[in-house]
Amino acid sequence: MDWMETLVVVVHVVIAVALVGLVLIQQGKGADAGAAFGGGASQTVFGSQGSGSFLTRMTTLLAIVFFVTSFSLAVFAKQRAEVAGEAGIPTVEESRQAPVQGAAESETGSGASELPELE
Repeated sequence: MDWMETLVVVVHVVIAVALVGLVLIQQGKGADAGAAFGGGASQTVFGSQGSGSFLTRMTTLLAIVFFVTSFSLAVFAKQRAEVAGEAGIPTVEESRQAPVQGAAESETGSGASELPELE
């Protein structure tokens, strides 16, 4: 199962980088106003309609894959934590012991007489 986790991590990182790249390539909503008046739409790679629908679909697809890989990595992490819990790793348990006598006196202020005097 270790190779599967490595594969999911690699796909997750590649999808994350591609998703960032796609978001940076996309134009804002205000850029469509210039294209409506013939502002160089014939020179675009994606045609006169612009790149909106193609890039939007690709971004949606990559976002879905990113969420699936994120969920898969969370499941892998949970399984790894359960295996570590079953491996005999000691757990920290709090015990309620009575405080040490010196510590109790220093909290109340009566332990000040035990300190040596400086001359």
